[in-house]
Amino acid sequence: MINIRERMEHYRITGLSMVAFEKGKISKEDHFGVLEAGTYQKINEHTVFNACSISKFLTSILVMKFVEQGIVDLDEDVNEKLVSWKVPDNQLTKHKQVTLRNLLCHQSGIVDPEGSFMPVESFKEMPSMVEIMSGTTPPYCPTSIEVTVEPESEFHYSDAGFCLIQLLIEDITQETFSHLMDDFIFKPLGMANSTFSTSLSTSNMDNFACGHDQNGALIPGKYSIYPYLAACGIWTTPSDLTKLLLDIMNAVKGQSKIGITTKQAKELFRSQGCKEWTGLGVFLDGTDEKLEFSSLGWGVGFQCMLVAYPYLEKGIVMMTNTDTGMHQMKGIMGEIYHALY
Repeated sequence: MINIRERMEHYRITGLSMVAFEKGKISKEDHFGVLEAGTYQKINEHTVFNACSISKFLTSILVMKFVEQGIVDLDEDVNEKLVSWKVPDNQLTKHKQVTLRNLLCHQSGIVDPEGSFMPVESFKEMPSMVEIMSGTTPPYCPTSIEVTVEPESEFHYSDAGFCLIQLLIEDITQETFSHLMDDFIFKPLGMANSTFSTSLSTSNMDNFACGHDQNGALIPGKYSIYPYLAACGIWTTPSDLTKLLLDIMNAVKGQSKIGITTKQAKELFRSQGCKEWTGLGVFLDGTDEKLEFSSLGWGVGFQCMLVAYPYLEKGIVMMTNTDTGMHQMKGIMGEIYHALY
């Protein structure tokens, strides 16, 4: 195994937390560094990180839960059930519509506007999902969201697509996204250190890791807050995410605590659309028993990564409170991953 403390110093990483599991059980758990540079409070198993786009993995699981209950259909035009805002019709949507399936695999034809989906600078200016989709809230989303590429013809990684999923779920259920996550995922799995709330200012922040830039300096405001919960709003721990991953492994065997069926679990990591490496809210590698799915989180001040082998029942979750400025697989997380697998 690599010398993690030495590699953290090399990459100027303030804090790192990781959990690995094998045969459906935790096999390794380590925590290094501190919550905030220049202080002494150490990272531990309860330290909460901004896991950014790993939110998309959790969103896909919530969607599959609702598919199983018949609340949503993966292949229905989302405009059929959207109420508060609808995808504008144009020439590109005449033959193929925007669906939950192509939104979850980033092939809906929606391309994020340049310079969009930044963190908010103040809790007082939290835009609504309709304002974001309508393009009335620069710098969060400077133009109205629309289909600019024929659906299912190209891959375009899209935060806007997951905002649309959030809006659809909230329109149908008349519940907030964070409340639904609490009820259907966090509470049943005992994920006590996980939240999708945008009101972190009212939370107990004592064990929340502060974000740092690639030079190890504290980011302005210490914490990066995103109003786009389904796309990048999760604050959580490696231990909590491991509980969810283990439940998905159990779902493959028909034993999920949150009620995900074997069929729905396998749909998450089945190749979708025009790119064989895209699942629903995850990315794929390998085949058959050695199939691997992954989800990466990368935002202002934080980088995270989860990798799982659903049929081998092993994987790892890693979180840092530092944005290294390089892809996870080229930094310390890639080194740890390659040392283990």
